[in-house]
Amino acid sequence: MIDIKLLQKDFDEVATALNRKGVSQDILDNLKALSVDAKAKRQEMENVTAEQNSLSKEFGRYKKEGLDIAPLQENINKLKNQKQELEEQVRVLEEELSSIILGVPNMPDSDVPDGADENENVVLETIGEKPNFSFEPKEHWDLGESNGTLDFIRGVKLAKSRFTAMRGQAAKLERALINYMLKFNAERGFEEWYVPFMANTNALQGTGQLPKFGEDLFKIEGEDLYLIPTAEVALTNLYNDEIIPVEELPYLMTSYTPCFRKEAGSAGRDTRGLIRQHQFDKVEMVAITTQEQSEEVFEKMVACASDLLTSLGLAHQKVMLCTGDLGFSATRTIDLEVWLPGQGKYREISSISNTRDFQARRAKIRYKDGKKNILAHTLNGSSLAVGRTLVAIMENYQQEDGTITIPEVLKKYM
Repeated sequence: MIDIKLLQKDFDEVATALNRKGVSQDILDNLKALSVDAKAKRQEMENVTAEQNSLSKEFGRYKKEGLDIAPLQENINKLKNQKQELEEQVRVLEEELSSIILGVPNMPDSDVPDGADENENVVLETIGEKPNFSFEPKEHWDLGESNGTLDFIRGVKLAKSRFTAMRGQAAKLERALINYMLKFNAERGFEEWYVPFMANTNALQGTGQLPKFGEDLFKIEGEDLYLIPTAEVALTNLYNDEIIPVEELPYLMTSYTPCFRKEAGSAGRDTRGLIRQHQFDKVEMVAITTQEQSEEVFEKMVACASDLLTSLGLAHQKVMLCTGDLGFSATRTIDLEVWLPGQGKYREISSISNTRDFQARRAKIRYKDGKKNILAHTLNGSSLAVGRTLVAIMENYQQEDGTITIPEVLKKYM
């Protein structure tokens, strides 16, 4: 979450940044009123505390000089009662302020382009060559249905729409991609973890999915547990409420997990195929760094995901997200979009974000540098969304007869 102290110190600067992220004026006005009241009430409480402490120090002198301590004791008791009342008022105000702030997004970096939505994102670089076909390339759902590897009907029968059953070579390719991605990331210095596929409220609040995005999560009935929407939740919260020795940083982690999302805000979008599913596989990268390391690690993560796509022979582009398309926790994000010849367009396959200290403040992730405890920076990125990578391979490596050629680097995993 954003820093309450920064909010109180320079509200206008914070408000300007949040305005760029689309935070409404009503919320900003409410934040300002609460932050001013909380700061003023805390100052009043501190003044009363200082006065109480000052009078308490007079006790010794009064006794030594034989003075009547009754009036002094009466004043101290009044101040004590006043302090308790003010403490309660401060607690209520700051809890209300914290509750609102938990639903407020991170501030974008100053060099992130302004824009209303994904149409105003900025393409930074295009990498690789698009394939040429002597025939009209098909979309992956047509390929999967014709060769019997993607069974959308039975996926719906087992669960509901936006679930898919994979068969034979598609199932093997999904598994091959997971193993290849984990090995690729490990060779770049990311340590592999295996983590629970469920998380509690505290973990999801730490990375920003709760409270704001609860409607997109699958809740386990009768338990304080949710199916995870991304391994970012688990990997980041491995260090929830911990103080890390500075010499151990950066932590670079990678993990495979299935991901579960209700896709509550995507009605009518990508209803066919594997692009937007309720359950999908993803290999994730997460980093926990010092504040000085995070930009370098961000570039390392972007390069890792991009090089992974290049190794698979997939043309793609790097895209800087504008403020209107930036995620809740992110200060900056670069998406990698892979070319899908069947659809004739680039589609997102990886999203790499620096959240700076936004998640660390929520999750209390700190590092000790000398005697000081400092909030860490956290970063996350897909490397890659496995189902979308399978889609990209199917569409880019399709043959005229509907068969799919397997990229050379994956053959030993098949």
